[in-house]
Amino acid sequence: MSTTSTDPIADMLSRIRNAIAVRKHEIVLPHSKVKESVAKLLKENRFVSEVKVTDAEVGKTLHIIINRDDENARITEIARMSTPGRRMYTGSDKIPTVKRGRGLVIVSTSKGMMTGVDAKKQGIGGELICKVY
Repeated sequence: MSTTSTDPIADMLSRIRNAIAVRKHEIVLPHSKVKESVAKLLKENRFVSEVKVTDAEVGKTLHIIINRDDENARITEIARMSTPGRRMYTGSDKIPTVKRGRGLVIVSTSKGMMTGVDAKKQGIGGELICKVY
């Protein structure tokens, strides 16, 4: 099995979705700066419990602890918005809200990855990466 993917962010989101479906608490995947920044935004907004980067024999690995053993997962729905075949760009005034503000949109801007709320505050648009609820 190959660990490379044409869309590594979609691969990461699918691994999280599948782990939640089978009640796993932790996933391990190949590291990239983009995946790490998305995972850290999920941690800052309390959708995952912990994010760790460790050195492997070749490269680095990203460990995401979705939830602790004694609690339920806080992610109900996680979906990729922009894909390699269809990129979705938006201005700061048209960044969508998820579930009336209870969810989260992650936007890739010229100032790095940030939540949709932060991008609206700073008046920056960008590529819509994913939505989480």
